[in-house]
Amino acid sequence: MIEQWIKEIKEQCAPEELGMILVHNGIVRATSKNGGKVVTMRTVYDRSKLNKTIVALKKKEGIADIRAWINEGVLQIGDDIMKVCVAGRFRKDVLPVFQELLSIIKTDIITEEELQSSNAL
Repeated sequence: MIEQWIKEIKEQCAPEELGMILVHNGIVRATSKNGGKVVTMRTVYDRSKLNKTIVALKKKEGIADIRAWINEGVLQIGDDIMKVCVAGRFRKDVLPVFQELLSIIKTDIITEEELQSSNAL
């Protein structure tokens, strides 16, 4: 998926607008932030909010393209949770948008529930 996105972005974006592509691939960890053992993770997300966020962030200066995919359902250790790609001119343009997108996804778009060994189904 990421390789395909990069290929498409390079083909579709004007060369003068493309100098950097940042990629994030979030995966299910075996250990939670509090140190507990994770058995599985359940995720759901708001597709409409994700799409609106991408459209808004694409309008920022120096951004050529944004792609995002979120895995929904019950995920196992090592499964991909999300993939995000932000492309643009310069590091000063791309990094803040990349960070903003990840922050919005984690706080407003995706709901993650780590199922630990004590509360596993």
